[in-house]
Amino acid sequence: MTLSDIQCCIIIPTYNNEKTLNRVIDSVLKFSDGQDVIVINDGSTDDTLLTLARYGLKLRVMSNTENRGKGYSLRKAFKEAQRLGYENAITLDSDGQHLPEDIPLFIEAAYHNPGALLMGSRNMEQEGVPGKSSFGNKFSNFWFKFETGISLPDTQTGFRLYPLGPLKHIRLFTTKFETEIEVIVKLAWNNVPIIPVDIRVIYDKNERVTHFRPLIDFTRISILNTWLVILTLLYYLPKRLIIKIREKGLWEIIRDEAVKPEETNFSKAKSIGFGFFMGIVPIWGFQLLVGIPLAIFFRMNKVLFIAAANISIPPVIPLILYGSYKFGGLFYKNGVQVTSLKELTLESIHLNFVQYLLGGTLLAVVAGFSGFVISYMLLSLVRKKQGGKEAVSGLQS
Repeated sequence: MTLSDIQCCIIIPTYNNEKTLNRVIDSVLKFSDGQDVIVINDGSTDDTLLTLARYGLKLRVMSNTENRGKGYSLRKAFKEAQRLGYENAITLDSDGQHLPEDIPLFIEAAYHNPGALLMGSRNMEQEGVPGKSSFGNKFSNFWFKFETGISLPDTQTGFRLYPLGPLKHIRLFTTKFETEIEVIVKLAWNNVPIIPVDIRVIYDKNERVTHFRPLIDFTRISILNTWLVILTLLYYLPKRLIIKIREKGLWEIIRDEAVKPEETNFSKAKSIGFGFFMGIVPIWGFQLLVGIPLAIFFRMNKVLFIAAANISIPPVIPLILYGSYKFGGLFYKNGVQVTSLKELTLESIHLNFVQYLLGGTLLAVVAGFSGFVISYMLLSLVRKKQGGKEAVSGLQS
C-alpha cells in the first residue's frame, strides 16, 4: 500500500534544522513516488536552502521570505496540496524526532478509515522525553477534551495525517505552534473522526533543535484555549445538545441519562453531591455555567447533577443565605452573628461579604458531602431491591 492508494502527499515544515533535515528527507523519499513531498522552508537562515537544492525535482519546495511560523507554513502547504488534487496530507517535523519508517502505519489506517484525522501518538513516558514536553502535552490533552469531549493520548504531535477535504470548510486564524491545536479542535467540531496511531519518537539532545519558546508560545496557546472554551460553552455544547434532542427527543434523553442502568451507585451519588455543592457555592449566576462543563468533563450524570443543583430555587435561597452566615460565623468572629432570618438584610450581606463567602463555601462542601453519602446509601438500598426482584423474576420464568 502506497501514498497513491490514498491520494496522499507528505508535508515537511522546516526552520533552521540543517543537522537533521537531510536525514529526514532521505528517509521520507523511500515512500514517495514522484513529487509527493512538499517542503516548506520557513525563512531559514542556515544552510537549509543549499540542502534542499541538492534534491532537484525530487521535492516540491516552498519558501517564506521570512520566518512566519509553523502554522502559517502548514496552512500554505495545505492549500498547495489541495490545488494539486491530493485528498490527504501527512505532516512530520524536520527535527529528527519522528521516524519516517512509521509512514506506512498512517497509510494503512487512512485506507481503512477514509476521511479521518490520524494523530501520531508518542510514548511520552519513555526515557529522554523533556519534562516540559510531557507537561505541555497533558495540558493540551485536558483542554482538547474539554472543548470537544474527545480523549486523545497526544494532541501536540506533529506527525499526523490530515483529510484535506474538511480543511476547506474551516477557518484558521493562528500562525504559530498553536495552529496545530486550533485545526484539530475545529475538525472535531465538524465531526471529523480522530484516530490515534502509535508511533515511535526520538529525542536527541545533541542534534535536535526546537523553536518552541516556553513563555511566548505557551501564552499564545493559553489565549487560543481561552477563546476555544468560550466558543465551546456558548455555541458548540448547546449545538451538540440540540442535535441530540432532535435525534432522540428531550424526555427520552433525560430519562436515559438519569437512569443509566450501567452507571454505578458511586457515580450517581457523586453527580448528586456535586450538584448540591454547585447549587450552594457562592458564585451566584455562574453555578451552572461552571458546573455543567465540569460535569461533562468528569463524565458525571448530567440530569442528576442539574436536578441537585436546583437546590438553590428561590424559596430556598433565604435558608441557604442564613445557613451560609451561620457557618461563616463559626470561623469569622468579626462578622455579624445572625440569629434569625429577619436579621438577614442586603446591608448585612454587603457589610459581611467575607463571612458569607467563607460560610457559603463550607455549607456547599457539607451539603455536597451529605448529599453524596445519603444518595449513595439510598441508591444502594433501592437498586439492590430492584436487582433482587429481577433475579427472582428470572428464576420464575
